[in-house]
Amino acid sequence: MKTPYTLYDFLPSGNGYKVRLTAKRLAIPYRLVQMDITRGETRTPEYLAKNSNGRIPLLEVPGRGYLAESHAIIGFLAEGSELIPTDSWARAHMWQWLCFEQYHVEPNIGTARFWLHHSHKTAAELGERLTEKIAKGHEALAVVERELEGKSYMVADRFTLADIALYAYIHVAPEGGVPLEAYPGIRAWLTRVAAQPGHAPITEA
Repeated sequence: MKTPYTLYDFLPSGNGYKVRLTAKRLAIPYRLVQMDITRGETRTPEYLAKNSNGRIPLLEVPGRGYLAESHAIIGFLAEGSELIPTDSWARAHMWQWLCFEQYHVEPNIGTARFWLHHSHKTAAELGERLTEKIAKGHEALAVVERELEGKSYMVADRFTLADIALYAYIHVAPEGGVPLEAYPGIRAWLTRVAAQPGHAPITEA
């Protein structure tokens, strides 16, 4: 029997969730090693020897080594699957939205959510920093809402890695103080993504 991948992850993490969603959608087995980033478990010498950046998610590939960064990992796992378009133009648009997610969604919605839920900060303590993150989060959601107009999914009107990457933090945006009531297209899309085979909640291993 083939040795499964080992995934080092922090279950509440949206970035780690992308990897777990991709693996579950493709029925790829993996062994989960939970790392509590709030307790510095990814900053130990042992972990830094695996990933010098000291972050999760991290995928251990038997016989190959370690692969970091969520989008690199999901691209590796999904290679040759239906989650990556074969058409070069559609594939480029998939990567466009993965880049958008890392530049505009995760740094704003993801950061606000981490501050409020895992750093135990209050909105009053965070002040203008939180206000700015929330405003930029809404800007990102407005872009996604426009893109989804008349479409079921983000790219080529079918489920791809673009949907997985964006879903990871957008579906928990309210936890970061970014409500979704003003985005009917996004809310309908979230329902479609959640109906995909292999779907699981963000805190499920």
